[in-house]
Amino acid sequence: MITKAEDPVPNRWGKKPSDRSLAELLRNGVIVLDKPVGPTSHQVTSWARDILHVKQISHGGTLDPNVSGVLPLCLGKAVRLTDLLLSSNKEYVCIMRLHRDRDREAVAKVMEEFTGRIYQYPPLRSAVKRKLRIRTVHSIELLDMEGRDVLFHVSCDAGTYIRTLCIDMGEALGVGANMIELRRTRSGAMSEDMAVTLQQLKDAYELWQERGRSEPLMSILRPAETLVSHLPRVIIKTAAVDAVCHGADLAVPGVGAFDESIGKMDQVAMLTSRGELVAIGVAQMSAKRLAEASKGVAVSTERVLMERGTYPRMWKFGTDL
Repeated sequence: MITKAEDPVPNRWGKKPSDRSLAELLRNGVIVLDKPVGPTSHQVTSWARDILHVKQISHGGTLDPNVSGVLPLCLGKAVRLTDLLLSSNKEYVCIMRLHRDRDREAVAKVMEEFTGRIYQYPPLRSAVKRKLRIRTVHSIELLDMEGRDVLFHVSCDAGTYIRTLCIDMGEALGVGANMIELRRTRSGAMSEDMAVTLQQLKDAYELWQERGRSEPLMSILRPAETLVSHLPRVIIKTAAVDAVCHGADLAVPGVGAFDESIGKMDQVAMLTSRGELVAIGVAQMSAKRLAEASKGVAVSTERVLMERGTYPRMWKFGTDL
């Protein structure tokens, strides 16, 4: 994080995401659910809606009924960030069954060959159009092998079909293969060690409703900012926050700090100095250029998440924030 200039206005407004109340998190929060094998992602989301008695809820990234693991649920205003989950990297643990015998060394070698950019057709049962697509497999780790069953961990781009990956690796091995079990262990910044079951969610909600104990439910609910933790950050000066809330682009003088990894046209999270998400935008300058610039548009605002009036309207006294 590079500091552009000291913020001349003390930040006396807003609230750190970690200080939000239970009611605020239910209106704008995230749950990392451990989806069981059996129901669809839509069914699980519907059950969570009934448990929490919320109107707006959506899941980020469909899991097939026979797949378990991390299923992020967005609540209230956080529903508007669901697409960020759909495009984030994923991690899985998979059991692949070979159709004939092959040794461990041969399997490990093929996995190395499938690391990097690969071409895939969606499975026949997929709901999307079957056209050739390119995805990146960041890593494949062979965890264990017993007979023809191969246990491996894979980290990959969103939209990578693990079932297809198993079939393609089986063909490369010359023996054929299919996926027999799959579990998602990570979606973006959300991992399985954060996940809770539907029963744990229900128990926590009932403790709050019947006994007034909010701590278990508070430990499950996470602020919406969790959804953008994988994006590079731009910190907005206090005086410019409300202008961005009204849809204004962020000019260079309104930038307080920024991540040095930002490239031109990168999608960025625009935050207050307290860490509150204000908007999602697109960088109009690289970090290097931004560090040197004194004027111009730093970030074009694409999607505003913070309500107007959360911070005072100061931008009317200056036109370059």
